[in-house]
Amino acid sequence: MIFWEIVAGFLGGIVGGMGMGGGTLTIPILTLFLSYEQLSAQGINLIAFLPMSIIALFIHIKNHLVAYKETWGLALSGCIFSLMGSLVANNISNVVLKKLFALFLICLGIWQIVEMIREKHQKQDKNEE
Repeated sequence: MIFWEIVAGFLGGIVGGMGMGGGTLTIPILTLFLSYEQLSAQGINLIAFLPMSIIALFIHIKNHLVAYKETWGLALSGCIFSLMGSLVANNISNVVLKKLFALFLICLGIWQIVEMIREKHQKQDKNEE
């Protein structure tokens, strides 16, 4: 069991450190391989995210990659809506929550594929000019 927890932390840390949300890997590993309930896996992910995000943020600030003026609106609305989201998550079943997370991951995957195809076509169009 400790092996998969280390794998989840490793993958979540790498992806989270790149700013892409390590929970997209950590939560499925916790639910699929370690049999955590969805809500527990999400809570564990949030706790693990705190130190990882502090380290990643420090490095991004050091490399001058943080746009402070653009951050405040995002941070404020994120705090407000995370409160609302956690209240919703606590009031629905783990089965529904798991299905919603799966739907989110599917939509995210489709969006990434569409963006990759769109970028490929833009490069091709640019090279033809």
